[in-house]
Amino acid sequence: MTVGVALAATGPGNQIDATVQLAREAAAAGLRSAWFGQTFGADSPQLAALVGREVPGLDVGTSAIPVFGRHPLLVSSQAQTAQAATHGRYHLGLALGTKLFTEAGFGIPYERPIARLREFLTALRQLTETGTADFHGELITAATPMPARVPGAEGGVPLLVAAMGPQALRVSGELADGILPYLAGPRALAEHIVPAVNAAAQAAGRPAPRIVALVHGVVTGDPDAARETATEQLAFYEQIPSYARVVELSGGKRAADVAVIGDERTVAAEVQRYRDAGATEVVFSGTDMAGEADRHRTWALLGELAG
Repeated sequence: MTVGVALAATGPGNQIDATVQLAREAAAAGLRSAWFGQTFGADSPQLAALVGREVPGLDVGTSAIPVFGRHPLLVSSQAQTAQAATHGRYHLGLALGTKLFTEAGFGIPYERPIARLREFLTALRQLTETGTADFHGELITAATPMPARVPGAEGGVPLLVAAMGPQALRVSGELADGILPYLAGPRALAEHIVPAVNAAAQAAGRPAPRIVALVHGVVTGDPDAARETATEQLAFYEQIPSYARVVELSGGKRAADVAVIGDERTVAAEVQRYRDAGATEVVFSGTDMAGEADRHRTWALLGELAG
């Protein structure tokens, strides 16, 4: 099992320079991968490509690009370019997104998200594997009157989905290479998420999918203060039904209840619980919630666990 970290430079300086520096620190600590969220700011595939060029040996990934407001042809170009730039170390994560951001940001209705995800993945798989597409669905058309292959990305791009609900897990098991569940504790993984996605993959004749568990956590000597911070940082997710559901399935009442916070022994034991629950990879986010010293402490432990 590999261990990685989500990177989010938040200082006033150049975000790209700061992110590259964080990635160098992560690699030096022994972490295996760096992941980048997609908001309305920096373009995450481009950021991953830049980091991957600057920090050889570190896998880079996007977690995750919403399928609303994007098109498979454009996402394929981004992903293949990042894959060629990193010589095969890029991993593309997709997401359903939220009704709030989709409708307020893009001005388009958040309708039939599962159907859109299915069509998006089908077209994107054709594009990343063959450089061509001739897909005509109900919601998406993706055709290539000229080649869409990026030389250097012939090996394709791993496709993962931030899936946690039953329908999204079914589509991901059938069409994707893995999933990126966030705020899903070991109980939710073992009892609900992993069995569902594995069953869908098996029924479709596909290999067992990767389970990249994104965990909000930190190693700290002041867990009470860190959990208070986590409660503030994660409160937004409690308003989103899919996250509220998975937190409940994990045994929590608030999103911060599934955060992994404590000393080295506590955090290492929780990482092992994720492994036992079926996670093939663990990626920590929010490691700066208790300050720089505890971030370094967290990365040092995660680097040891990755080794």
